[in-house]
Amino acid sequence: MAARGRPRAFDRDVALARAMEVFWAKGYEGASMSDLTSAMGIASPSLYAAFGSKEALFRDAVGLYAETDGASVWQAVADADTAFGTVEAFLLETARAFTRKDKPSGCLVVLSALHASEESATVRNELIARRKQCSKVLARKLASGVKTGEIATSVDIDALATYYMTVQQGMSIQARDGASKATLEKTAKAALAGWSALTSG
Repeated sequence: MAARGRPRAFDRDVALARAMEVFWAKGYEGASMSDLTSAMGIASPSLYAAFGSKEALFRDAVGLYAETDGASVWQAVADADTAFGTVEAFLLETARAFTRKDKPSGCLVVLSALHASEESATVRNELIARRKQCSKVLARKLASGVKTGEIATSVDIDALATYYMTVQQGMSIQARDGASKATLEKTAKAALAGWSALTSG
């Protein structure tokens, strides 16, 4: 027999997408419960019933971001045929993705919990782990360039990946400060100009 009870009067997926954009724009601590419930179109009891807590809601929002708005950069990395092409696609897609007119600027994973505090300590550590994992993904792709001779065997691949991740994270901050796609593309091209020196060993 089916369980009785009033059906939820909201679409959970739509509500989560709206919460994601609030966290993206305001950060974990900056997003108040009233900000979240207003954007989601629900009352606090419904939020807690559907998601459990603000922290759990944030985790779900980060997961949604990784699967949707944050996915294009890593798809560009996966699709690239060469090590240089990997970094080029990574940075140029970053310039596009971080400056979309219909979305908050920058990267949710980079910007939403940078400061250490009692309230955000757990989610901040989880975002740090996500950023480290992203660096590992980039490093694994760049390692293929060593096998093909595109990158010298003496090059520290982890350091190379960390460098380009640092450029990308800086682009996220610049985007949040109002930098345009064209401005971020100039940053990307400047970083790419050093490729030969960085990969020749």
